[in-house]
Amino acid sequence: MLYGPDRVFYAGLLGRPRKRTSGALMLYASMDGMLELTVEGEPTRTVEAAVVMPNTMHSVSSDRLSVACVLIEPETIERAALAQLAATAAATPEAELAGRIRTAYRAFRHRPARHDITPAEFDTVIFGAPLPQRRFDPRIARVLDEMRAQPGNVLPASHCAAAANLSVSRFLHLFKAETDVSFRALRAWKRARHLLNFANEAINMAHLALDIGYPDSTHFSHSIRRFYGLKPRAIFSGSRELDIFRNAAVPLEHHPPA
Repeated sequence: MLYGPDRVFYAGLLGRPRKRTSGALMLYASMDGMLELTVEGEPTRTVEAAVVMPNTMHSVSSDRLSVACVLIEPETIERAALAQLAATAAATPEAELAGRIRTAYRAFRHRPARHDITPAEFDTVIFGAPLPQRRFDPRIARVLDEMRAQPGNVLPASHCAAAANLSVSRFLHLFKAETDVSFRALRAWKRARHLLNFANEAINMAHLALDIGYPDSTHFSHSIRRFYGLKPRAIFSGSRELDIFRNAAVPLEHHPPA
């Protein structure tokens, strides 16, 4: 797995997850055989590859119990480019999209240096060119950079508002206007996403829950199941042999505040 704050490429065991609601744009491809995909409100489809929009409840399964998956953080891409990417992926023949993702897997696997892959390089391997980066009000960019760099830190809205010299209500309004998602929802997703950084480690679950910002194990388990459709222990048990290559955060661009 290539793990970074903006992109993730995973190839490995799928398990048998329940419904999940990822905060990222998801591109799925079977490693072998076909996948069963159910998106909320739509009939189940048998697919070789598929795209699922961010914050969309869905489930995916495979008799082969393996999958390749690309996670793209939506706030890192221009809105129009994100919509175009999703539309293009959905219109691409499944065999072609699956082949592109499998080819990317082989390219990443045989790359000598995998800890220094930038989002632009990641995008080029999969999509042929870097995806255009969204620019933010600098006050929001600073908050997003902190979320991405240290997602396990407790980050109250009141703290962010004060740092931006805004009221809490104005900060929350500006944050959603810039990112298209609420501060609370994005903070919850980044925290749950941070679990992937430790997925192949032998670690105490209760301690991990506290270390990445959850008040207790119950909240930890509930959040992980909501985002991944699996209990934390199931994720860890299926990731013991997983190689994880971690990439550092790249600061977001910003535009002058309105």
